[in-house]
Amino acid sequence: MYKKILVPYDFGNSFINVPEQLKKLTGDNQHHMITIFNIISEGEHANSVRYDGKHFDTLVEEKKEFMRPFTDHLEELGLNYQVQFESGLIMKTLLKEIKNNDYDVVVMSNKRSKRDIKHVLGHVTHKIAKRVNTPVVIVK
Repeated sequence: MYKKILVPYDFGNSFINVPEQLKKLTGDNQHHMITIFNIISEGEHANSVRYDGKHFDTLVEEKKEFMRPFTDHLEELGLNYQVQFESGLIMKTLLKEIKNNDYDVVVMSNKRSKRDIKHVLGHVTHKIAKRVNTPVVIVK
C-alpha cells in the first residue's frame, strides 16, 4: 500500500486510533516509512527559552517523552517510523513539509482531547485537507 506516510502530531489530539490505521495503510509493505512530524510554534519556543531557559533540543526531548506511548504502540505493530521536530508557524511549516517531500498520504487525527470544541474538523486539519494535493486521511 503506502510507502511514505506523514503524521502531523498534535499534542492536543488523541492518537489512540491512529496506529491501527497506519498498520492498515502500510499493508504488507516492509519498506514503508512513517514520519511523525511535530511543529513547536514560535511562541512556545520563545516562551520556553525566556521563562524556563529551555532551548529547542530540550523541548524536543520532553515532547518525545510525551509521545512515547504512541511510538511504543507503533513499535508493537512492527511499523517503521522516524520522529521529526521543527520550529515555526504551524500551517506554513506543515505545508512546506508536505510540499518539499513526496508523501503518499498524510494521516491526521481529529479525535480531540477536549470534547467541548464545537467544530467537526480542527483548524489545521481543515486547512491541510483543503490545500494539499496529497491524499489526507483523517482518523477519528
